[in-house]
Amino acid sequence: MKSFKLSTDPQFFHKLHDIVGLYLNPPQKALVLSVDEKSQIQALDRTQPVLPLRPGIPERQIHDYLRHGTTTLFAALNVLSGEVLGHCLPRHRHREFLRFLERIERSTPRRLSVHLILDNYGTHSHPAVEAWFAAHPRYHRHFTPTGASWLNLVERFFAEITDKRTRRGTFRSVGELVRAIQDYIRRRNHNPQPFVWTASARSIARKVRHCNEALETGH
Repeated sequence: MKSFKLSTDPQFFHKLHDIVGLYLNPPQKALVLSVDEKSQIQALDRTQPVLPLRPGIPERQIHDYLRHGTTTLFAALNVLSGEVLGHCLPRHRHREFLRFLERIERSTPRRLSVHLILDNYGTHSHPAVEAWFAAHPRYHRHFTPTGASWLNLVERFFAEITDKRTRRGTFRSVGELVRAIQDYIRRRNHNPQPFVWTASARSIARKVRHCNEALETGH
């Protein structure tokens, strides 16, 4: 972890220890899933193809493009195995989040408890979502501190798929973009590589306190 945004959440340190504890010491007979949605992924059709990297010449791409709409990628990263469950939907309201929760429910062994790491986006605590979790007691939610989405490992996956697939892609429709995302996830899951969290909660807390002190003193 190279950097992080300072959070003003009064429960920051409690939530920090909770989530880092899941990464470093995951509970037995349970799944730990890092969950979030990446919205407004654009289907961009560039007017000219990307020119590939050549000796002494960087990769080049024209900035003229046509917009063909957007999709939202809902993703659940299995923290231990590195596998990703992904689903693209047109919007990211609580209705779509509920559909994704049902997909998680169908895709995970019923005998296991499921720990979900989530940010504080409103859809994750909508009354209908609260009712869903009340009806599915094997799920346990762990919210990242406000303004600290860097604690959610699925953000690493979003950065990866953006860098390796969607940013450089040319897509003539939303359907083409969705198929490219699904294909990337499918190929990745053939040989999944987990993101290994190494920073302890204590070391992160020390950095945060140091940054807060520097802001207060101006040094």
